Amino acid sequence: MTSVRDFFRTFFLWELLLGLKLTGRNLFARKLTIQYPEESAPQSPRFRGLHALRRYPNGEERCIACKLCEAVCPALAITIDSEQREDGTRRTTRYDIDLFKCIYCGFCEESCPVDSIVETRIFEYHMENRGENIITKDQLLAIGDKYEHQIAQDRAMDAPFR
Repeated sequence: MTSVRDFFRTFFLWELLLGLKLTGRNLFARKLTIQYPEESAPQSPRFRGLHALRRYPNGEERCIACKLCEAVCPALAITIDSEQREDGTRRTTRYDIDLFKCIYCGFCEESCPVDSIVETRIFEYHMENRGENIITKDQLLAIGDKYEHQIAQDRAMDAPFR
């Protein structure tokens, strides 16, 4: 019985008819088009874009140079050098992220015990010259300072799920 049914489905091109039915159903549906530079699509607060380093409210950088983000990075995109300060705390002297290597997995963000490294909602960036793909500590801190309000809002929205 199944062989007869399979024969008729093959003879009448059943899969093709199912595909045409789906096409016909969506052919006259309302189209949703976004005029990109003027309009933007909604983004999730969990969007993983360009990285940023955060500071405490008193202005001190959060990174304690534990190097967990460097260890957990599957693409080996993060390079950290650190030294001990006069007060006995350890801070980074070099914090570089190679954006060509980075796969934006978010492991660095999840592994950070002090919530220092985060991925922002910034997805519109480009490089024109050689070496611009490596973001330094100063650039990461500047991004964090500029977008701290948005980062804090995203963290607050995501807090119940962490």
